[in-house]
Amino acid sequence: MSRVLSLDAGQTRCRLAVPDCEVIETAPIITDHPVLPQLAARVRQGIADFGAVDEVAIGSTGLPVDATAAELLKLLAGNGISGVWLAHDSITNYLASLGIRRGVMVAAGTGVVTLAVGARDLARVDGWGYLIGDAGSGYWIGRAGLDAVMRAFDGRGSATALTQVVVADFPDLPNLYLSLQNDQGRVARIASYARAITDLAVSDEICRQICLAAGRELATSALAGLKQAGLSHATAIPVGLNGRLFGAAIVRDSFCASVREWYPDAEFIDSHASSLTGVGLLPSVPAEMPLAQQIDSATLIQ
Repeated sequence: MSRVLSLDAGQTRCRLAVPDCEVIETAPIITDHPVLPQLAARVRQGIADFGAVDEVAIGSTGLPVDATAAELLKLLAGNGISGVWLAHDSITNYLASLGIRRGVMVAAGTGVVTLAVGARDLARVDGWGYLIGDAGSGYWIGRAGLDAVMRAFDGRGSATALTQVVVADFPDLPNLYLSLQNDQGRVARIASYARAITDLAVSDEICRQICLAAGRELATSALAGLKQAGLSHATAIPVGLNGRLFGAAIVRDSFCASVREWYPDAEFIDSHASSLTGVGLLPSVPAEMPLAQQIDSATLIQ
């Protein structure tokens, strides 16, 4: 029986697992660097920690449209791997949230991606990265919070309690932008402020408005996906909520209220399965599902 290594590659961390072993975490994927070599490096690290594996299943953020499982298999030559399954993390998060049901899934963490699956059509919305997309994500919230802090510092905006949190990390606020620009982990670092912002939303109006806006942005993506996937006229549509950001009640409630304006009977499903679970399901997705068209695989010819 084949031993399969599962890799869930995100912008905050990567997680690796093989059956009957503890999950390990390693460095995140940097999406403004070539992704496939980074995935190959994480797989090799997994082999070093877990021992030999026969096959690899991967769900990755920032996966280029022209990235192929065959190319990754070549990068892994000499490691004893005979097969690779490769998919964007929207696919693996969907599988973890809704399995093979029709519906829509929003995965909201450091970044965000939405995937809607209908009878014949599949629609991915956003997931365009921190520079031009990821609306409503942890990075989006963190960036909005830091913007509010600097506006208050300049006198361009209202005071916010978030300033005290940021000053504790960066006592010299005028140099904050330089510190972040020079930080290779700046995406995760900026996103880390989402936790403070959602906590402060109870008492701070600036933080509250940022969180409400994030929920509306996430809902806009979900609604766009449902329309493109041919589910505009569905009623009790399953809506999968995946990612740590939905653990913030204010973001979750804003999202659900916005979706219910168009789908009053929507069924909101909090995903309790790890996205690694979705990675492990890649090899078993039925060929007739629209999801199967988005899963690339390659096998080493003996």
